Amino acid sequence: MLYNFLKNTVLISATVFSLFSCKSKPKDKTADAPYTIPDSLLKTIDFDTAKMIQRMDAVTLTGMVDYNQDNVVRIYPQVSGNISNMRVMLGDYVKAGQVLGTIRSSDVADLNSSLINAQANLSLAKKSLDAAKSLFKSGLSSQTDLATAENNYQQAQSELNRVEQVLKINAVGGKTGDVSIIKAPISGFVVEKFVSNNTFIRSDNSNPLFTISDLKNVWVMANVYESSIQDVRKGDKAEVTTLAYPDRVFNGTISEVMNVLDPNSKVLKIKIVLPNTDYKLKPQMFTTVSVIQNEGGEALAIPSKSLVFDNSQYYVLIYKGKNDIKITPVSVGTTVGGYTYIKSGVQPGDVVIATQALLLYQELNG
Repeated sequence: MLYNFLKNTVLISATVFSLFSCKSKPKDKTADAPYTIPDSLLKTIDFDTAKMIQRMDAVTLTGMVDYNQDNVVRIYPQVSGNISNMRVMLGDYVKAGQVLGTIRSSDVADLNSSLINAQANLSLAKKSLDAAKSLFKSGLSSQTDLATAENNYQQAQSELNRVEQVLKINAVGGKTGDVSIIKAPISGFVVEKFVSNNTFIRSDNSNPLFTISDLKNVWVMANVYESSIQDVRKGDKAEVTTLAYPDRVFNGTISEVMNVLDPNSKVLKIKIVLPNTDYKLKPQMFTTVSVIQNEGGEALAIPSKSLVFDNSQYYVLIYKGKNDIKITPVSVGTTVGGYTYIKSGVQPGDVVIATQALLLYQELNG
């Protein structure tokens, strides 16, 4: 009896072990199979090649976007009065001649009164001149009387012209009663605005009402510390990046190197002019500026976006097929212009995965 019980127990255990072994075999086979990139993911991946490129170095600086000071208009008040009918906000795009607001001013009323007086005086002087000419023809007045009438007329005409010019200048674009109209002298963006409705302004105010710039090109003002002054020169290529667009590089050249240090920050300023046709760069944006320098010779490099950093080590994914991807540790040098120089780990001609590298790295290590 005991013998039969032990015999049955052994048979049951062998059967269970056999079933477990059969089920585990396919799992082992799957685990040993290499990872294959799905076709849907493969379509989104960009590839590049490790290659020899000209050796460059870069000086990294901080900077800020500023509007082009050579293509900017500041609108100052020409008369004193109260701002009203404000039609634009900071950042608005305006066209040349567009009304920005109005100023209700007693100065304009006084100028209009002067205009009426000048017109009346001119009319009176014209009548006096005509009468003097008629009397002179009839022999009833002298040449001196005629000359005096002509002189009075010319003075009245000059005074009218003066008042009209002053009114035209001080009214800033037009006049209606006691209202001065503020118009945009150029097309562009309102990059500064220092007034609002019902604000009283004075004609001797040192601050502008508005500042307008077209922003089609902008300045990047970068800071150079004394230790790096010898490494930057006018004409050097510069690459500008921003926090807003970390994957986009704006290329330019140093157009000006200031000859004095800022007395407060103790840095030298350099200017880089950048085209800005899509208006991505906005004044007061912080920037990182890399000033490129040619060191001569060539070095092996790959796109910087191909690198994966994990556990204090850089890696690249070398691609030989969608089911043959190798994670390779590399030793890196400097990064310039979107490329990183490689000291060891890859060979010229190796195809590397340039996008989705981190995703694939995690899949291969999963």
